[in-house]
Amino acid sequence: QGRHICFHAVKEGVPALKGGRFVEIFSAQGKNPGAKWKIFGNPSAISKEYDKELKGFVFVLEGNSLINKMKLPRETKQTLGLVQQFLTLQIFVPLGKDFSTELLITDFDNNKRRLYLSTVHKELSVTPLHAKIPLFMIKRKIWCNMCIDLVTFTYEIFRGALFRSLDGIIISANCKLRKVFTLKFKPQDTAEEDGTCIVTPGQYEASEDIPPTCQLNSDVPQVTQVLDLNEIHKPKIKCRENALQET
Repeated sequence: QGRHICFHAVKEGVPALKGGRFVEIFSAQGKNPGAKWKIFGNPSAISKEYDKELKGFVFVLEGNSLINKMKLPRETKQTLGLVQQFLTLQIFVPLGKDFSTELLITDFDNNKRRLYLSTVHKELSVTPLHAKIPLFMIKRKIWCNMCIDLVTFTYEIFRGALFRSLDGIIISANCKLRKVFTLKFKPQDTAEEDGTCIVTPGQYEASEDIPPTCQLNSDVPQVTQVLDLNEIHKPKIKCRENALQET
C-alpha cells in the first residue's frame, strides 16, 4: 500500500520474488523439471536428455520454433513477479537453426508488454506494447549464458518505460536448455566483440557474477553474452554472422 510495492506469485508453485543475488527459474536437473511449464507443439520435440559434454541433464527443444515451445507459468492467471534486472538463459543454439524467446513484462504504469527475441527477425520492430528483436548476434555452437538487460531493453525500446517485473517467459526451439535464472548484477561479458567465438581447449573461466550453483564445468566451452540494443544496430556483424551460417 502507499509507496510500497509487493510482487508475488498468484498461485503456489511459481517462483516469487526472492532476495539475494539471483533467482533460479528453471533447472534441467531433478525428477520432473518441466512440470511447472506448459508444453506446446509436438511433445517428442521437447525432451530431457543426458548431455555427455556437460555430465548432466538438459532440455532439448527441436523442430519448428513457431510451434514447439515451453511457457512459464503454465496458467494465464499466474505471474512470475521477478524484479531482478538481468534474465539469463543458459543455452546451446545449433548452427543454421532458428531460436526464439518471448518475455512478458510489466512496467510501472502497469502496462503489459512483450519482448519477442528471435533469429527469424531481420530488424527491430516496435509497437506500443510489443517489440520484435533480432537475435542474429547470438553465439551458436557453444554453451552461452545469454543475458538480457530487462531494465535497459524496456526503457530504450518503449520510449522511457520503467521495468517493474518479468511475469512470463516462453522458450522456443531450437536449443539445448540447462538453466534459466535472473541476476541482480550485470555479469562480465566474455563474448568476442567481432561476433566470433574462438573455442580453445583447456579451462574456461565462468563470470564471477554467475552463481556457483548455475555455473558450467570449467572444461566445457562457454561464453557469457550480455545483449543490448547497440549490438542489434551493427550491420557488419549481421552480414558476417549470416555468411558464417550459410557456410
